[in-house]
Parts: sequence; structure tokens; C-alpha cells
Amino acid sequence: MSTLLLVGTRKGLFLARPATPSYPSAPSRPGADRWQVEGPLLGTDEVPAVGVVPGAPDAEGPPRLLAGVRSEHWGPTVARSDDLGATWQETDHGSIRFPPDTGAALARVWQLQADPARPGVVYAGCEPTSLWRSADAGVTFELVRGLWDHPHRPRWAPGFGGAAVHTVVTDADDGARVLVAMSTGGVYRTHDGGESWSPSNRGISAYFLPDPQPEFGQCVHKVAADAAGPQRLYAQNHHGVYRSDDGGTDWTSIAAGLPSDFGFVMLAHPRRPGVAWVVPLEADARRVPPGGRLRVYRTEDAGESWKECAAGLPDGAWTVVLRDAATVVDRGPDESALVAFGTRDGCVYASTDDGDTFEQVAAHLPDVLGVRGVHLPSGAA
Repeated sequence: MSTLLLVGTRKGLFLARPATPSYPSAPSRPGADRWQVEGPLLGTDEVPAVGVVPGAPDAEGPPRLLAGVRSEHWGPTVARSDDLGATWQETDHGSIRFPPDTGAALARVWQLQADPARPGVVYAGCEPTSLWRSADAGVTFELVRGLWDHPHRPRWAPGFGGAAVHTVVTDADDGARVLVAMSTGGVYRTHDGGESWSPSNRGISAYFLPDPQPEFGQCVHKVAADAAGPQRLYAQNHHGVYRSDDGGTDWTSIAAGLPSDFGFVMLAHPRRPGVAWVVPLEADARRVPPGGRLRVYRTEDAGESWKECAAGLPDGAWTVVLRDAATVVDRGPDESALVAFGTRDGCVYASTDDGDTFEQVAAHLPDVLGVRGVHLPSGAA
């Protein structure tokens, strides 16, 4: 078995995989004894979102790779590959097109999230703030009108990065339940497949508003579901790290023990309940690792305590890890998860032991915007 990492950057898509005789390493690159990196693919267009659509368990062939591409000339779209990145296709006239009555146009695809329990279903979170659903594995998408027409939408203000849905969490047991998060609107949930949506932010602070505990308007940066199921959730907020034990109805701070409660990343282990990771940043306007020490923090008890993961990570790193520039790859029940992330100065790091130690996969790439991974059968990579 092997792992393929998709690295979306400001200038193109890069693929990283363990070095093999078929994919030899590059001797001059750090970590070259273990990883081979190819790219840029998709020209030098911006790739802010990447995703993987798993195939059916008994299907032959690789999974489908998805990339949210933004061209300065042609505009934004979703590209797909069914041969692990060797070739790419786009849907004629674009896979995501706003209906004429909305008066809107797609600016950027921020999130591509397959529903692992429902083959072929993929969600796209986009700018302007909108959610889209595909039933054909990312070839075409339909606007989720219930969220677009929500009466709160005119009051969802853009964050510094823009106004977009950036998080989609699905429920393996109930396809009608979906959770999204946006900047700045907060967390919203549907229990009827997207027909209606309700804010779910109780306990999450919005210190920058006159009412620091509003119904909505929080700047939630990322949400992840615990391996125990979607009733336990973790959220990294614009100041604040939280846990919910009731599917997002109520949130409790779990920031104690972290050097900062600010950051963009929130990851949860795919198999081990209670295990999650964050990448803290200084809470002031600089938004850099505390003291320039790039570190990952891991909890194994659902946020009751945190451990610094430092092995293999640099000091003097005045960079940022963006919300989707980090991923966890399930490598099966007999292996530790692979944790990987990229930085705005073009470095990618990976750990094959749940974050205990990291190695540098790539350096000197363009600004890393998104990282996703998939575990492949032997010979498929």
C-alpha cells in the first residue's frame, strides 16, 4: 500500500508519493529518499481546493482526483482525473454555474468533500458563500438552494480570505444531515438534506462583535468530526478551540494547554476516537507560529490535554498553515494515520506515526493552499 498526496498551490497542482523504482526520488530535495514530487500540473493556475472521490470497494481502478482550479484567463472550475493525475478533464461550460436568477458568478472553489458513505456524492463549498452537491462524482454540481436562500446570508460578512463555505461534514448514518462552516457566518446544520438550515454556534465566541455570543456571525476556521461519529465535533475558531458532544448544538472550549487558541487547521483521526490535531499561530495580526516554532499539537483525550509534536519540524519558521493545507490519511486499521500539511512558504511535511515525528516531503513549492491524500493499493500509485 502507498499514499498519494495532492498539493494545491498558488501556481499549479503537485503530487507527492513514496519513492519507488517507477517513481524515483530527486536526490537534491529534502526527504528525497522517501518521497517523489511531480508538477506543476494544471498549468500554473491557482488550485485552492483538492479532493478525492473513493471508488466502490469492489471496483477496479484508482479513485477520482478533483481540483478546484482558478485561471486568471478562463475563471474557476473543477477539474477531474481518473488516472491519478496523468490526465485531467473539465466539464463543458463549467461544472459549477450559478442559476441566472441568483445574479451571482463563481469566484473560487474552496472545498471539495466526497461523502464516503454515499458513492458519487461530492460537496463543493464555494465563493460567494454557497454549497453545491454533485451526484456524479464531481462532473456537475447543483446549488443547494436552502442555504443560498437562507435569510441570514446577506449578513454573512467575508473574512480576510473572502466569503465562502470552507467546511463540509457529512453524517455516515444519515445522508440528510450535513454540517457546514463559513467565514464569517459560523456553523450551520441541516437535517433534511439541505432544504432548511439552522445556525449551531452556541458557546463559540465572536469577541469582535458587540454581542460576543451571537446566534451566528462567528468566524469559524475549520470543523472536523471525531472518529466516534459526527456527534463529537472539533472546531478551530478565530480565537478559540472547541468541542461539541451533541453534533454542534453546544460547544465547549478545549484551548487550555495550547500556546495559542488561534489557528486555521483542525484535523481528527479517522479511526481513533478522541485524537485530533491543531497548528497554533500567534493570536496577534502577525499570524505566525508562536516564537517562529512550527509545531503541531495533538490531543488523545478529546481536548482535555495537548501534546506538542516537534520532531522534524523547524524553528525560525515565520509562515502559516492555511485551513485546508492539512490532511489526515487513513492507512488502514493496522497502520498509524498519515498526517500531512503544507505552508505558505512552499514546504510540505508528513508524519506516518500520528504526528510523533515529521519529515519534509517538499520544499520551495508555491504558496500551499490545499493538501489531501489517499491510500492506494500496492501497484496503483
